[in-house]
Amino acid sequence: MSAAPEISICIVSTDAREDLVRCLGSVFAHPPGVSFEVLVLDNASQDGSADAVRERFGDSVELIALDRRRGKAENDSELMARGRGRYLLLMNEDSELTAGAANTLRARLSADPGAGVAGARIVDAEGVQQPSAWRFPGILGALAGALFLHRRVTVQSTGDQVREVGWVQSAGMMVRRAAYEQVGPLDPQFFVYSDEVDWQRRARDAGWTVIYVPDATIVHREQLSHGAGARRRIVEFSRNRDRYMRKHHGPAAAAVVRALTAFTYALRALAALGMRGHSARRYWWHAYHSLLPSRGEGLREAVDAYNRQLDRGDQGGRP
Repeated sequence: MSAAPEISICIVSTDAREDLVRCLGSVFAHPPGVSFEVLVLDNASQDGSADAVRERFGDSVELIALDRRRGKAENDSELMARGRGRYLLLMNEDSELTAGAANTLRARLSADPGAGVAGARIVDAEGVQQPSAWRFPGILGALAGALFLHRRVTVQSTGDQVREVGWVQSAGMMVRRAAYEQVGPLDPQFFVYSDEVDWQRRARDAGWTVIYVPDATIVHREQLSHGAGARRRIVEFSRNRDRYMRKHHGPAAAAVVRALTAFTYALRALAALGMRGHSARRYWWHAYHSLLPSRGEGLREAVDAYNRQLDRGDQGGRP
């Protein structure tokens, strides 16, 4: 077996062939300056994603092609467990690596032995910076949202200096292998959304810190946040935010956050009635499912139904 690489780049993809090819292209266009490997887990896609990886990248990528669909927490955990690098860089299929980003994240972790995670500065396809580091969820954050102070109180991806934060977005998150081995895999109960928040909270409880690294930039196109399945995503997002609160703060605090968050979205829904380009319906969905996160069907149910279709040989109706 060859020597272990310094960095393992881990990408999970679900029916996003063109995004995945673009993501991999960015990795090989801007490779780390140290030894690295690239692992792709194709989440039972039906759009030819796995074939495209084989045809365009061959042995340069280790491809794991699933025949049944799973949640993101479980898939990210498998890639991190398989990765042989000292550092594990998680990227979404709709993320793109930029010049020097992987090197910078690695250098910052190497310089701070107490840091278990480093998060990149995230920009959209037009280069506009997006929030990518936050304080951990809690009553204070929910109250700040209700007072429309969320960006001032909760968002921590500001400034030009490396800083300690609560948690960073997994679209561009590098994890020290030693931290992963100590903390363990992501909790599969968080099917998707809040999975990385929960893991970074567990890492902090184990004594590791999380740092935001603004001089490392990753593009994130966020292709999956709108369109078909939007309400299912809202359901999944709401139920896992509530699961995080109950797990780490208890049922009383979770109830307070549900009420405050629903109130915030209700206000936004009312405001959206008179604003062009804002969907009042979408905000109402958020308000309803924030207050009642156990109601409705989310992405987990959609994937369960999809897997049943695969078992029957019917490949229509993708979640």
